Amino acid sequence: MDKKSVSFLLLGLAIGTVLTAGVFSLIIGGGGQSGSGQQVVLKLAHVLPASAPVHQAMVRMSELAAEKSGGLVDIQVFPNGQLGSETETIEQMQRGALAMVKASTAPMEGFIPEMAVFSVPYLFRDSDHYWKVLEGSIGQSILLKGANVGIRGLCYYDSGARSFYTVSKPILTPADLDGMKIRVMNSKTAMDMVDTLGGAPTPIPFGELYTALQQSMVDGAENNPPSMYDTRHWEVAKHYSMDEHARIPDIVLFSQKIWDRLSPQVKLWVQEAANESVVYQKQIWSEYVEECLVNLKAEGVEIYYPPKEPFQEIAQQMYSNFDGTPVEDLISQIQSIK
Repeated sequence: MDKKSVSFLLLGLAIGTVLTAGVFSLIIGGGGQSGSGQQVVLKLAHVLPASAPVHQAMVRMSELAAEKSGGLVDIQVFPNGQLGSETETIEQMQRGALAMVKASTAPMEGFIPEMAVFSVPYLFRDSDHYWKVLEGSIGQSILLKGANVGIRGLCYYDSGARSFYTVSKPILTPADLDGMKIRVMNSKTAMDMVDTLGGAPTPIPFGELYTALQQSMVDGAENNPPSMYDTRHWEVAKHYSMDEHARIPDIVLFSQKIWDRLSPQVKLWVQEAANESVVYQKQIWSEYVEECLVNLKAEGVEIYYPPKEPFQEIAQQMYSNFDGTPVEDLISQIQSIK
């Protein structure tokens, strides 16, 4: 075979390789309408550790999306704030630089005002009431309220009930909060809640909370058992008061810019995978909460169960803050659900 023939052969092989690769071309963050033969790579960022049930649920979502699509949808999950803080990744997502983010609904009220309803204290009677709202028309409509700010909600994950944990003394009555600096999320409603109960709300990024507790920048925080246990906050905060003042769900968000570029089939695969991962997450979450409470006790944390009525009575005062807002109507609708 002469040199000219070899050259044409190599050229043909190269073209064939390119064409084959084109069938599985990567679309990272969109870049055009995704077709049926193209692989779609979607990066999903969050700030929790890889041990968290929420992370495991997102890994399951990734597996389900790959199974349903025959490998054409690749959701890559980045835990531990690898791609930035919660706020930073949400902003990246809005720009279309990042496809997906797992966030708490509390800071999302700055983007979608209706999400403030999830931070209203003692609004949900119990877990069953909570999930009736999330999976019913109210919760599902709120998922789609952020289109005008570049955000689409895919699904909610259970984040349990939030309670106070503190360094020097337990919170057994609202009066115990008097003057105490309590770390809260960057949410006006969360800050109003602590302020109404008598504490001093102090918004601090979650990743900085251990040091803040250790150095007495704050006297305590409020969160669910897995968040306290996984972050080793129990090393410095030995009092956990289960007042269960709020049930604030986590939410998986999608960039509206990128979503609009996906084909209908890819959208279906992603949404189905998200929905099915919720069922898995609820199961492992419930089991892990019980495990964490046992582990916290073993690590020397005192767990208290104060009566909730005094907290509920005072918290009711802040409901009037929502008069004349969309949240006022949502509160009424949620309270009417049996």
